[in-house]
Amino acid sequence: MPDWSYHPLKKIAFSKIEAKKSRQFIHYSMSTIASLPGGKHVIEFLGHNATSSLLHKQLNNTNFKSPIGLSGMLDPELTGTKAFQELGFGYIEIGPIVFRAPTTQIAPQWQQNQIAFSTSSEKVTLKRALQVVVANKFHVPLFARLDESLCTVDLQRCMEQLSPFVDGFFLYSKQLELLRYEVGVPIYQILSANQVQSSIQLANSISGVVIDAPYSNRGDRLIEQADGLNLLQEAVQLMKKQFSNLPIITNGAINAPSDALILNKAGADLMMLTEGYVNAGPGLPKRIHERLLVDKMPSHSTSQWHWSFLFGLSIFIGGFIALYFALTTVILQYDEKFIGLTSSQLLLINPKIIAFMAHDRMSLAGTMISAGILYMTLAYFGLRRQLHWAKLTSHSAAIIGFLGILLFIGYGYFDWLHGLFWLALLPIYIMSWRERKNLKASPQSWHDTNDLAWKRAVYGQLLFVILGFSLLIGGLVISTIGITTVFVTTDISFLCMDAATLQAISDRLIPVIAHDRAGFGSALVSVGILVLCLSLWGFRASERWLWFTLAFGALPAFLAGIGTHFAIGYTSFIHLVPLYFLCVLYVVGLVLSYSYLMQQPK
Repeated sequence: MPDWSYHPLKKIAFSKIEAKKSRQFIHYSMSTIASLPGGKHVIEFLGHNATSSLLHKQLNNTNFKSPIGLSGMLDPELTGTKAFQELGFGYIEIGPIVFRAPTTQIAPQWQQNQIAFSTSSEKVTLKRALQVVVANKFHVPLFARLDESLCTVDLQRCMEQLSPFVDGFFLYSKQLELLRYEVGVPIYQILSANQVQSSIQLANSISGVVIDAPYSNRGDRLIEQADGLNLLQEAVQLMKKQFSNLPIITNGAINAPSDALILNKAGADLMMLTEGYVNAGPGLPKRIHERLLVDKMPSHSTSQWHWSFLFGLSIFIGGFIALYFALTTVILQYDEKFIGLTSSQLLLINPKIIAFMAHDRMSLAGTMISAGILYMTLAYFGLRRQLHWAKLTSHSAAIIGFLGILLFIGYGYFDWLHGLFWLALLPIYIMSWRERKNLKASPQSWHDTNDLAWKRAVYGQLLFVILGFSLLIGGLVISTIGITTVFVTTDISFLCMDAATLQAISDRLIPVIAHDRAGFGSALVSVGILVLCLSLWGFRASERWLWFTLAFGALPAFLAGIGTHFAIGYTSFIHLVPLYFLCVLYVVGLVLSYSYLMQQPK
């Protein structure tokens, strides 16, 4: 559930139901997707959460792909644990773990835009914890926080049974005094930020410390203190000053990437998210990664991009060539030869046949011009900066575009001009593939607040994601129609002829029309992939090129698609509703995302 779906759904639905039910809905939904065949790939496709190797670290012989982890406070029933490891977290805490379920467990509530935890909060039983860790193969480290109420015997049982499955235990100071043996995994002492401020008393043989953000009482509820970040920062600095080599993990007080940056600079090695993850959304770990990378990788190195740019330029020029023919002759000589009728003869039979074919070819031309613009800007602003997501986007769209030639070949008509264009593009694409193959850079972003521009852009991103999906689905539908029925009901109404009548005119007329539709459909699928991936993976503050790419890259397709329908008089409202819908998404999406994408680095 990326930010662009989480925030609208949160405002519409989650704010209307109690916290526990909304938590269960989200966790069960994510876990179900992660459990389905290919579900993990779907999550990765939507979020592209892979972490840069620059953020990897090792502590106490444990490898972490990210310094950002998830506190057990947010998943006390362990219903979303399997999914959370796919959402960019470097490690996960489970707990607090008890041996027997307590008689009273009270779920959290929303109070004044904060999570209010009960003093009798939810716990995880040892049985439930074992069920989860044994049943699932985790590829991120797990830490178990043992409840402070455990007696010596229960503490020993929990540690003995969990130690084969976890990478460390989080224990309170009193529990460390009860230990009489070694468990074979690192033990971290839990301290509150207030404890560190007053005095630092560490047990012997610990592998690190966990510093919890301070909470204050509000009736029978616990609320994270407003100054929690400052207190946590000071506690980390004090701890680092006295125990410079001791690993420090913080828990809570992170609501935006800037908060994580403060704690990281103070000396925190690892940081766990609590209610900030709920408020900011599931994209928070990824945003923190991108902010941390700014300091670790100050500027993008450049790579070869010229062949990739030439690939887009070729498609751009090809679109104008197609546009020229669509505005002039429409049907070329080899088309006439195949059909067995000239343009003049078709005009005498029914002038709307030529107009109908022109509208398909005009739409194809506009789509090709748009695709060329998207490919060129992606090459210069994405591939040149070695961005991995730009490589995936470009390859995915190009391969689908090349495979599209099979659609109109399969219907019985081979367009020689399309074939020659395909052959001319192929070596250019092969060269562009070679220059892209080693691109692995992760994106970085200076933007680290949850400001109004970012909140608006989340909705703008949602609209562009819907736009990309709509173009993709529309291209698939048009391609399917092109290789099956060829015409829809409104087409027949415009032509004033059904398929049988057209077949009677020439049994080769429909294959020519079908190849135009299938070719247009496959081109639209490629553009849909480009828009979708740009929207999913490219939205970041100051990416001005992305706003201009979406703004001007889509114009040729929209102008050709709508303009040609009005030019030939094919103005059926039902037929044009999808285009009108896409235009609304496009315009509103540009307005909402403008201030965010146009922001200047601070």
